[in-house]
Amino acid sequence: MGLFCCLIFRPQNEENTYLYSQNQQFKFSKMKYNTRNIGIIAHVDAGKTTLSERLLYYTGLIHKIGNVDDGNTTMDKDIQEKNRGITISSAAVSTQWKKGETVYNINIIDTPGHIDFAVEVERSLRVLDSVVAVFCASSGVQPQTENVWFQAEKHGISKICFINKMDRIGADFFAVLKEIETKLNAVPMALQIPIGAEDQFEGVIDLIRQKALYWTDENGETIIEKEIPEDHKADADEYRMKLMETLAGYDETFFEIFMDPEKKLTEEMITEALQKVCRSGAAVPVLCGSAFKNKGVQPLLDAVVTYFPAPDLLPAVQGKDPDTEEAVELVRNETETFSGLVFKVVIDKHMGRLAMLRLYSGTIQSGDTVLNVRTGESFRISRILKMQSDKTLSIEEGKAGDIVALTGIKDAKTGDSLSAVEKPVLLEAITIPAPVIRVSIEPKTNSDEKTFGLVLAKIQEEDPSLVVERDRQTGETLLSGLGELHLEVTLEKIRLNHGIEVNQGKPKVSYREVLTETRTHREKLSKQNGGSGQFADITFEIGPRENNEPGLEFINLIKGGVIPGEFIPSVEKGFREAMENGPLKGYPLESMKIRLLDGSFHDQDSGAFDFENAARDGFRAAALSCSPKLLEPIMQVEIQSIEEYTGAVTADINRRRGIISSIDERSGRKIFTAEVPLASTFGYISDLRTLTSGRASISMKLSHYALVPDFIANILVT
Repeated sequence: MGLFCCLIFRPQNEENTYLYSQNQQFKFSKMKYNTRNIGIIAHVDAGKTTLSERLLYYTGLIHKIGNVDDGNTTMDKDIQEKNRGITISSAAVSTQWKKGETVYNINIIDTPGHIDFAVEVERSLRVLDSVVAVFCASSGVQPQTENVWFQAEKHGISKICFINKMDRIGADFFAVLKEIETKLNAVPMALQIPIGAEDQFEGVIDLIRQKALYWTDENGETIIEKEIPEDHKADADEYRMKLMETLAGYDETFFEIFMDPEKKLTEEMITEALQKVCRSGAAVPVLCGSAFKNKGVQPLLDAVVTYFPAPDLLPAVQGKDPDTEEAVELVRNETETFSGLVFKVVIDKHMGRLAMLRLYSGTIQSGDTVLNVRTGESFRISRILKMQSDKTLSIEEGKAGDIVALTGIKDAKTGDSLSAVEKPVLLEAITIPAPVIRVSIEPKTNSDEKTFGLVLAKIQEEDPSLVVERDRQTGETLLSGLGELHLEVTLEKIRLNHGIEVNQGKPKVSYREVLTETRTHREKLSKQNGGSGQFADITFEIGPRENNEPGLEFINLIKGGVIPGEFIPSVEKGFREAMENGPLKGYPLESMKIRLLDGSFHDQDSGAFDFENAARDGFRAAALSCSPKLLEPIMQVEIQSIEEYTGAVTADINRRRGIISSIDERSGRKIFTAEVPLASTFGYISDLRTLTSGRASISMKLSHYALVPDFIANILVT
């Protein structure tokens, strides 16, 4: 077969179209709406950071490829990320890719693949437009992939799949394609199929252009295009037809051309249909390669800029007026009023507080005054920065669609809405997952006591999924987080970054409480202190919500003004705050329904605070009579092991009060899926390693909360 052509994909340093000008400052393209905001999501060890490193290399941002094993990747700069070989904190970087005559600005966020760092994924997905989901060709769809996939679904984000590690033993592109369909309820559209697998993986077949692509040099910069090999033509024809049929099923215009034998489908028609289908989320393009072997990355970049939407093609931003709560709609362009969301706060040792911001509409410049809608305070922007992992570059202006960092912001928190002073807009907040595990902590030396409190406050600002509180009974400081690794990394960060050695207790489960019966109660507060007194009188029904839906359901049934309307929100506030400490052991109450039935007030002595206190006191008096129960977190566990240890792994799951839901087989390994109480998983990784002589792997994610068995609850409560 003859050589068709040789393509060099790595762009040259052309002024105005590439990243670096002669003074080494970024010179981003001035063209409008050529931005793509993408995230890289995956299960741990799917090759996500390795892929990100190649994306930066081929776009010209870096000139030497780093590797995770060597601890020198651009995205993972934290010392723990280097030592552990995993991503802990989402890293943002801005680069460019030229396709045809257009230069695209690409903002990339590499997210953690471990469930313990779920908040990093959630706050990144909240501000991204699209994601590349990375799958290991031998491991397929793994638990954390499922988790982040459905998070992306919740946010309506466009997706492209990249089946990575095609060179790995057990690599099976078509099996993973099937799993994307069955496990993720997605409609995968293969745009490529591999040429070979494992150590025979050579390249890919482009099903749109109907050509075979081979990477010939070590760095993967040279791509040779040939005709499709004879022994792959049948598969190529089959999967190209599947692609056309899928597009026809979702695009009416494409269907009409596809069904007309007199009309010929062009590459442009296929591309246009793919854009529509990808951006609607109806189906998902799938590509493949081996990032570590530098194969398949450039076509992925082409797919990112071709099929993913530019910010201005997305629906208008939905928010509300913070004063009237009326809906506000903002068009995603530069002429609209400014609005943006702080999705992350970083406290840099050189520059201080950095607020990572997604601009949804309008523009901002250094020196502009903007409003923090949560605090109601305005502030002046000192600098606007483009993030390059651990480096920053000053830019003059941020515009709709950009992801930037701001300095000069005081009191900014994750989830804060920023807007123009003259038009406040409150955007949808970021969901912070509740902690499931906690440990008691204290500094080893008394001299660190004062600094310790300041450090804990600082790490909570950067990671809002961490909770620090004081145990009311023991006086201990408790640190709560999303898992053992989460807490371990946090305490190590305190030691490495702040020089404080920490003593810690054994991990404890963060239980929750729930009411199981309904009661009616009257709470009357009446005090006289010489002058004006305190008076509040409420009668209410307290009990569980239907299906134990999370949160407080508050129903106001007051009639005739027996309690003035201005006091009703205070009653609700009192009950809501009371839920933070349940009646059994002071764990948060998961769910509660309150029906406010009756009450009375005093013209001179009643105030909002009195009704708030009455609600709190009434809760404490009545909740214990509602037969409260303890809830415990249940983890979905996936264990991969060789068949030899099937019996041992099964017995160990049963010993931990686990319930096995399935045992499957893939690439010669047994895959156990089970639900196990979190309380039984402490030390599970090391125990499993011993049990299977190191020949098994385990991953976990929070599944749900369930009632603690009575025999265990009795021990915990007494």
